[in-house]
Order: sequence, then structure tokens, then C-alpha cells
Amino acid sequence: MSLRWTSIAACAAMLIGLALPAFADDQIYVPLFSYRTGPFAGSGIPIADGMHDYLTMLNERDGGIGGVRLALEECETGYDTKKGIECYEAVKGKKPVIVNPWSTGITLALIPKAAVDKIPILSMAYGLSAAALGDTFPWIFNPPDTYWDGLSVIVKQIAAREGGFDKLKGKTIGYIYLDAPYGKEPIPLLQQLAKNYGFNVKLYPVAAAEMQNQSSQWLNVRRDRPNYMIMWGWGAMQPTAVKEAVKTGYMMANFYSIWWIGEGEVQGAGPGAKGLKNLNWHNNGTGYQAFADIKKYVLDKGLSKGSPSEFGLELYDRGVYNSVLIAEAIHVAQKLTKAKVVTGADVRRGMENLDLSSTRWKEIGLDGFANSLALSCADHNGHGNLFVQEWDGTKWVKASGDVGPMNDVVDPLLAAAAKEYVDKNTGWPKRTEACDHTS
Repeated sequence: MSLRWTSIAACAAMLIGLALPAFADDQIYVPLFSYRTGPFAGSGIPIADGMHDYLTMLNERDGGIGGVRLALEECETGYDTKKGIECYEAVKGKKPVIVNPWSTGITLALIPKAAVDKIPILSMAYGLSAAALGDTFPWIFNPPDTYWDGLSVIVKQIAAREGGFDKLKGKTIGYIYLDAPYGKEPIPLLQQLAKNYGFNVKLYPVAAAEMQNQSSQWLNVRRDRPNYMIMWGWGAMQPTAVKEAVKTGYMMANFYSIWWIGEGEVQGAGPGAKGLKNLNWHNNGTGYQAFADIKKYVLDKGLSKGSPSEFGLELYDRGVYNSVLIAEAIHVAQKLTKAKVVTGADVRRGMENLDLSSTRWKEIGLDGFANSLALSCADHNGHGNLFVQEWDGTKWVKASGDVGPMNDVVDPLLAAAAKEYVDKNTGWPKRTEACDHTS
């Protein structure tokens, strides 16, 4: 009898050993880099929740994408480049189809690894602006706009308010920024625009360790009296900067932020924050079928890690947008390859053939949520239109129509920056990846 049961146990072990790899191979692995702890958690948490909830909704409602479930796994980076690299090394052996660093610093560290490991990097509207050039960076994608696009739109709006670019001459624009790769990324363009149009630039760097103590920076702002302020902040830096601006008496109507500031980071400044400007490329709120499905299949089932109070806020919706890009790239990859379980190399092709038309936005339950977006082999960004939002004291309200980036100025600088990157990285490979299309 013991021999019989031993044989049965051995057979069962063999079956289990075969079943486990098959189970893993029947899923599409999508790691989500996040930061739910530390001084950047205020920005990181709602984004991570929006990303997680949209993809979880697809699993619960549709059984995944194309009938294949998504294997989701978060890795905490703390917005630290070293930890981000550790996360990457921990997940790359699990055959991820795409990696979202959620940090410009981490993105810069991963760019040289992507082509070697055949894992596409999605740095949605952050990271290296020059990575928009797919011929040079075939494995990196940063749609729907680069930081240089965003900065050019802000300067364009300031010029419009002044009555034309010629009216910028002699004006002063202050730039307060996180003293990290993220905050430094737009500075070359800002300095070039200052040279082109004759305005002055005052830089106010904020070290990560001093994000909640900006008194010296704002004393300098009071001294310099810049006509406009632009903020490139993140995490605890942002609510502190807004509070200090209000305390200093800075005219909030002349204070612009890049697109990473959420409602919670403004509310603490009280009514004095009214008039603060912010860029966006998608609408906010929950008035879309996909959000109703997130509530039904994820929030109401207790499958979300987030608080119901953040559902539909700007940074939560930004996380949803990011996951739409992931899901659509997988969807297109499946169409291209006729395979259900796709690889990172397949999803790279899917990203290059991404076509989020108004019809497709409607099909996925997000009619009117965002503008159309189409990527190509050469263009990994899209350089889409943006719009200005204004804080009305309780929420963001749309304060402009669509505004296009200054492509005539930005495009040559992107090309020059890409060439500089290649020149500095000896042996940078030329593109060998084929270019194909779904049509």
C-alpha cells in the first residue's frame, strides 16, 4: 500500500510541476513600479491605484486581454533610482511585456538595458524627452507629450497672455523644480527659449531632503519678483511650494505647473491657491463607462488598494490613462502576431502601432476622455495637444482650448539631444528593429 501511495504522490508531483509553468505561461506579466511610502507617496499612491484598478477591471470583466489574464505585481521603488533598478532586475526574468519606471531617474538608468533585455519601457509623459525619436530609441516610449512639449506650451500660453512672443523680452520667468533628473530635464529648452525671446530665467532648485522647507527659495522669489513662475514638482515638494507661494503673496494666476500636481496637493493651501494653473491632456472625473466598470468590478468587490475618495481625481485618472496605453499595446500586439500570449518584443511593436482614435476611445468605454493618439516607428510620443486647467478653490476647471506644442522649436532640439545622447554613449546601437503596421 505504501508503494501505491508513493507512486500516486510522485505522479501528482510531476503533474504539479508541469502545471505551474503552464499556468504562468498562460498569463501576460505586467509589473507595476510604484511608491506608496516616503515623501513622494502623496503623488505615487493615486497613480499606482489608477494603474492597478484599470488592469484589474480588465481581468475581472473580460478575463484579461484577448482572453489572456494579466499577472499584475507591484514593486516598491520609493522613487529611488537604486531601488528602481533593483525592481527591474527582480522582474526581468519573469518575462515582463513592458516596464513603467514612474521616475525620470529610473528611466534614464533603464534606457541602455531595454534593447538588451528586449523589454519596452513606457515612461508616460516623463523621462528623457529625446526618447520620442523611435529611430534612435526603439525600445523607449513617452507618449502623449514630452516635458519639452509641456514647457513649450506653458511659455506659449504666457506669451499669449502678454500679447505675443515679442512681449516676453525683458520679462522674468522663475523656475522652481525638484533638484533631480526630472526637474532638470526641461532646463535646456527653457534656457534656449529665453535666448530666443529675450526673457530672463531664475532657477530655484529644491533638494529632495528640503522639499518641505522652501523658505529660502521663496524669499528669493520675493526678492527677484519674477513675472511668472513655473513649477516642476513632485511629492511633498508641491503642496509646500503652493503654500509658500500663497504665504509670499505671489499672484497665483501667474503660477504654472507641469501636469503632475493633484487636487490633494493644492487643497491644503486654502483659498489663496485659487488661480493656480496646471497642464493636462485628459479630462478628469468618473463619467465614463470604463470608470463605472472599475467601480463595479474592482472597488465594489474590495479589489482596489486605494481609497474611494481618490477615485476620479486627476492623478488616479492619470494612472488609468497609463494602463490604457499598456492594455492597448498588448491588444495591438495580439493582432499583429496572431498570438494570445505576447512577449516584450511583441508589445514593443504594439506600441509603435498604437492608434487610440476617438472611435477606439469610445470602444473601450472612455468616449471623450482624451484626444486621439497615434504612434509610429519614428514617433514614440505623439506630441499631442494640451490644455490649461485652473484651480477654482475646490477643483480643476478647464481654462483653455487645445494648445499644440511649439514643434518648430522643439523638434530640432530633440534631434540634437538624441544625437548628443548617442555621442556620449559610445557604441549605441543603430536601430535594427523592423517597422510594420497593422493595416
